[in-house]
Amino acid sequence: MIEWLLEPLQFAFMSRAMLVTLVAAITCAILSCWLVQIGWSLMGDAVSHAVLPGVAVSYILGWPFAIGAFIFGAGAVALIGGVRATTKIKADAAIGVVFTSLFALGLVIISKTPSQTDLGHILFGNVLGVSDSDILQVVVIGAIAVALLLFKRRDLTLYAFDRGHADAIGINTKWLSVLLLGLLALTVVVALQAVGIILVVAMLITPGATAYLLTKRFDRMLWLAVLITAAASIVGLYASYYFDASTGGCVVLAQGAAFVLAYLFGPRGGVVVNAVRARREVTA
Repeated sequence: MIEWLLEPLQFAFMSRAMLVTLVAAITCAILSCWLVQIGWSLMGDAVSHAVLPGVAVSYILGWPFAIGAFIFGAGAVALIGGVRATTKIKADAAIGVVFTSLFALGLVIISKTPSQTDLGHILFGNVLGVSDSDILQVVVIGAIAVALLLFKRRDLTLYAFDRGHADAIGINTKWLSVLLLGLLALTVVVALQAVGIILVVAMLITPGATAYLLTKRFDRMLWLAVLITAAASIVGLYASYYFDASTGGCVVLAQGAAFVLAYLFGPRGGVVVNAVRARREVTA
């Protein structure tokens, strides 16, 4: 058993993948708790897809992917806000139009860019091929995002649960909204290396949704989201190694399996738990 556990870690690419995936997963897990509570799941989907043209342009110009991804992620948020402010289109429609258009633009740029590098890795992740500079970028950006989230956690939590009260006591909720959206863009940049653009939204939503099914307390929800996503990431990495399957796909599947278990057996309305309780009440 010990040999089975240690074998993948003998390879440098697996150790690098473990580090990058854990940093990305933990960063996404912390942010996901607020996204789920506020109801910004679709916004996470929008930003994760909208960064694709930024990544492609960064490659063409020889810039780090993080620069273009952040610019286009922040730009997508600004575009969505502009469309909502100047039209009667609802938020979900504005989000859908902006992120699909930017994602399509990214696909066109990639298809017309001659390259010896497979930019398709950006879509599906390439965590097994990360370089030293990629690792440094992920760790630094992830640390910044987590530090800001934890530093402002009290204000962000009040904003998520009762925006009116936050305004009443003098908290600048507009600034908090901008901060959260900026951190969303940063977090997407971190997760790109691990699972790619298409699966980023799963890492941004699933951990928070899973923890939500397990506890009513938000501080406990944060810790549970981190623990669950870290465990799922390790399980996914080992599964991808031994089954020779997509690393990002295995990580996200492991997180999905954790959600299913919480859905079935979670203390906050798990399907099986509710069925057992109902049966006991009937027999009583």
